[in-house]
Amino acid sequence: MMQTVTATQGIVTAPHFLAAEAGCSVLRDGGTAVEACVAVAAALAAVYPHMTAIGGDGFWVIREPDGRVHSIHGCGGAAAKADLSLYAGLDAVPTRGPLAANTVAGTISGWAAALEDPACKLPLDRLLRDAIGYAQDGVPVTAGGAGIAAAKGGELRGQPGAYAATFEPEGRPLVEGDILRQPALASTLRKLAKNGLADFYSGELAAMIADDLAMLGSPVSASDLAAHTASRPEPLGADIRGATLYNSTPPTQGFASLLILALFDRLKVDAADGFDHVHGLVEATKQAFLLRDLHVGDPAYTDFDFQGLLDDPAALDALAARIDPATALPWPQPPQWGDTCWFGAADAEGRVVSCIQSTYFEFGSGLVLPQTGIIWQNRGSSFRLAQSGWNALKPGRKPFHTLNPALCVFEDGRVMAYGTMGGEGQPQTQAALFTRYAHFNDTLQHAISAPRWLLGRTWGDQSTTLKLEDGFDEALYAQLAAAGHEVERVGPLTPTMGHAGAVVRLANGTFEGATDPRSDGGVAAW
Repeated sequence: MMQTVTATQGIVTAPHFLAAEAGCSVLRDGGTAVEACVAVAAALAAVYPHMTAIGGDGFWVIREPDGRVHSIHGCGGAAAKADLSLYAGLDAVPTRGPLAANTVAGTISGWAAALEDPACKLPLDRLLRDAIGYAQDGVPVTAGGAGIAAAKGGELRGQPGAYAATFEPEGRPLVEGDILRQPALASTLRKLAKNGLADFYSGELAAMIADDLAMLGSPVSASDLAAHTASRPEPLGADIRGATLYNSTPPTQGFASLLILALFDRLKVDAADGFDHVHGLVEATKQAFLLRDLHVGDPAYTDFDFQGLLDDPAALDALAARIDPATALPWPQPPQWGDTCWFGAADAEGRVVSCIQSTYFEFGSGLVLPQTGIIWQNRGSSFRLAQSGWNALKPGRKPFHTLNPALCVFEDGRVMAYGTMGGEGQPQTQAALFTRYAHFNDTLQHAISAPRWLLGRTWGDQSTTLKLEDGFDEALYAQLAAAGHEVERVGPLTPTMGHAGAVVRLANGTFEGATDPRSDGGVAAW
């Protein structure tokens, strides 16, 4: 059985063990938790490319040693050429291929913004060292990576670009134990180390990226890359009993993650994993998702006061009162998609980082840029082909993001960074692991390892049933069904429920960390 990892000098968790080790090695070399997370992010692009890449977007929430909490959005907008005329005759933006690759990749800009902290002093070539080595020399494919390659190969190998040459070099999907090598990505990371991260948007590397995208048929141009910058919005916050929660602002669904926990706090549930706990969180999720789907998207296109609602006890009480403690609200809502990597780190100075990045679907748009080896995201495939309204496609507009990195500051001095991949499941898994740990005094590892549930769709499943893993008390499944939930049992622990992780800096300055047995993850401690 997996146990919570403890440490005295620093800690890193990631959904691939090699990435966690890459981050921890940076801490040992005197780096900060921010620098460790850049090393993790880069390594994940090499060892976990089905889940994340430098051609995606990323979001950060950082708690500084002085107590300040701030955020970074490395989130790209739609290309100037990505307007409705580009998709004439189509009912929706394609999920794969050149027309799916319609937004700028913001991940690298997020790294650059995070590294502006004067405390970050290690050179880029050190931060990217392990990622370069893994991309150049190769890494063994895990069972999870092989499963995704086999499942998605049919829709990806025919895409233009270098997907097949990179991920099916012998004319078949890589299987567990095969060595995955990405020499073009290694060369790209070396260029970034040599020329600086700005090279991705306005230098030698940017020109190569723009040439590749144009050749493959993407609307993203050199001018789109050059116009992109990361942003630093104030994170959203919510006060609950004994703690303050933080998460990212729109266009992410961080608002929904915070609202779920704020509503559940009002239900006064006193035990984990029984009917009141699971039903209460599922019903809080429904209330949060109803508001999310009305208002969350590019903040330039809404005037909804997200923080105002989270700060209004009367409004939160009214929303919580809509939750029937015994009966499920009917749930025909359409699901959101997305697959992702969350990772976190904490250092001896007191810095705690929650970070998440993604290419949206597994392998993103399916475009692997031939010159650079970059997998380009398909986040913009979530845009609606409509003149106006929620998430309607417009040049420069940022798409709705399932990504959201969570952080909590407890009144007793603990600081917790936590998160998961999994589209619709992200706020729900965050709620499950957080409430088990914070409200019901579960260990950090058991809070993640214990059975979970998911209302809605993730990982290719279109249904909006309430999916539950095995391992709960047998009576619970029948109780939930009797309350009106459309219960679907999905068997033992499954990646359907996401790849979660968490790190905690305790009040005495020591650390705890945990990773998900559903992933290839690891916790690296110093």
